[in-house]
Amino acid sequence: MSQLNDSKKRYDEIPIPEELSARVQEAIEQSEKKRADERRAAALNRKNGLKKGMMAAAAAVVVFTTALNTSTAFAKSVSAIPVIGEIARVLTFRSYEQEEDDIKLSVEIPSVEMIADSTGQAPDSVNRQIYQLCEQYAGEAKERAMEYRQAFLDTGGTQEEWAAHKLEIRVWYEIKSQTENYLSLMVSGSESWSSAYGETRYYNIDLKSGSLVTLKDLLGDDYADIVNTSIREQMKQRTDVTFWTPEQGGFTGISDHVRFYINAADHPVIVFEKYEIAPGSEGQPEFEIQG
Repeated sequence: MSQLNDSKKRYDEIPIPEELSARVQEAIEQSEKKRADERRAAALNRKNGLKKGMMAAAAAVVVFTTALNTSTAFAKSVSAIPVIGEIARVLTFRSYEQEEDDIKLSVEIPSVEMIADSTGQAPDSVNRQIYQLCEQYAGEAKERAMEYRQAFLDTGGTQEEWAAHKLEIRVWYEIKSQTENYLSLMVSGSESWSSAYGETRYYNIDLKSGSLVTLKDLLGDDYADIVNTSIREQMKQRTDVTFWTPEQGGFTGISDHVRFYINAADHPVIVFEKYEIAPGSEGQPEFEIQG
C-alpha cells in the first residue's frame, strides 16, 4: 500500500471522542464517505465553475445589488480594503456571526468592485461564484454540525458536555496579492472539529480586462511543461521535505484543475491539497513558478 493510502487510512482512523458510541462513529464515517465522493465530483467540474445552482446565484446577486444600494445599515457594515491602483477594490460584501446550540458560525463574504470604466463587468460572475460558494459552504457546515450534535445527545451525551466541544465554522477571505496588473483572492472555509471538510478557492483577476487569469495567460501555451519542470526541480531542492514518488501516488504533473494564486511578483504559485503529493504533516505544498 502506498504512503498516500497509508496516510489517508491513518487519518480516517483518528479516534472519535470516547463519549460517542459505535452508532455515532458509523454515522460519521458514512458522512465522511459521502463528502469525499461529493468533493471528487466537484473537482471534476471545477473547470466549468459552479454551473450547478447558477440560477440560485443569479438570484443571490439581485439581493446583493439591492442590499448595497438600498440598505443604509448594510452599507455601514461594508468595509473597504484599499483601492488597488484606482482600478479595483475588495469589499466585505456580507459579514455576520451566529451562535446556536453552542455552534458558532462566522462568515465574511468578499466582493470585487472594478472602478475603471475600461475593465467591463466580468467580476460580476466572479462575485456570484464567491457568494454562492461561501453561503453554500456555511449552510452545509452548519447542517453537519447539527447532525453531529444530535448524534452526540442521542447516544447519552449531555448539554454540558456538548458545550465543551466549542464547535466553530469559519468562512473568510484573504487578498494574496494586489499589483498594478492582478488581484489574487483566496476564499476559505473551515470546521474546527474536522479538517476533512476544509475548502479553499483562488480567484485571480486581470485588472486590465476584469477577466479571470489562467496559467496559460501567465506562462503561454507551454505552461504545463513549464510548471511541471519547475515543480520537479524545486522538489529535488527541498531536501528537508518528504514528497511521495509517482509510484507512491505522488506528483506526476499538474491537472487541468490545479489551484494557484498570483504573488506580489506577478508569478503564479501552485498550491496542492494536503495529502496530494506529500504526507499530511507537510501541509499544502506551494511552488512559485517564475516562467
